[in-house]
Amino acid sequence: MSAVAEAIQEGRIGGRLWMYANYHCNLTCAYCLTESAPAVARRLLSPERMTALAAEARAAGFTALGVTGGEPFLVPGLAGTLAAMAAELPTLVLSNGTLFTRRLLAQLEPLAGADLAVQISLDSAEPEANDAMRGPENFAKVVDAIPRLRALGIRVRIATTTEGIEGDALARLCELHRSLDVPDDDHVLRPVVRRGRAVDHGMGVDATLADLPAELTITADGAFWSPFGPTVHGGRLDTDLLITRTTRPLSVPAGAMLKIAGAAGADDTAPGRSELKIC
Repeated sequence: MSAVAEAIQEGRIGGRLWMYANYHCNLTCAYCLTESAPAVARRLLSPERMTALAAEARAAGFTALGVTGGEPFLVPGLAGTLAAMAAELPTLVLSNGTLFTRRLLAQLEPLAGADLAVQISLDSAEPEANDAMRGPENFAKVVDAIPRLRALGIRVRIATTTEGIEGDALARLCELHRSLDVPDDDHVLRPVVRRGRAVDHGMGVDATLADLPAELTITADGAFWSPFGPTVHGGRLDTDLLITRTTRPLSVPAGAMLKIAGAAGADDTAPGRSELKIC
């Protein structure tokens, strides 16, 4: 058993390797960790680099892959990259759900049946409340996109990012995602973390290394402790959770991650603590 596989089995690190495909986005969400917006620097991981990392991750002992941004579906050719990644390991791609045009859906059609899920952000069953955080018409585009993806045979997860949600509001949201053919097991709650744009709005909870999931995260700028780590504030990359600037071969950042996780102790890292099933 590899050192990575052993650490995953013991709960010292999470099994998913994350990649930041990009940093730019078509939205400007109020709590965005990376200050993503249409005009920000793109800072891409190339398709070739992402597929190579996927193969290295499988060989190293990782059990799953994650792709985030920015909005990953702004990266040209992402559908083909996701297909190659899903052939290596189960893959989850995060999206704001607003770009699933007929053309993009056609590109995704070959992914039907692949070991892939698209995680779409939906923060409220009330359009006004959802769009206040994410932008005009976001709600309408999301509830249109989800059944189209499901009709292709693509698994969809719903992620609700919130500072707190009341029982009645949660019940309405759960009822909505069930009506869109998304089961309870595929609805997760994520807290607003006070990093990135959330700092300027006084939103979210403060989080240190011990509070964040120990999931190795690769970006164009280096490797980080958690997908909540490579955040941006005031246009500057936060480096407090940077573990190494070297990302290839994957054994280098994986080794650095294992050293830090060993020093922190398994009880402190709690992989996956930032995400809860809620329905």
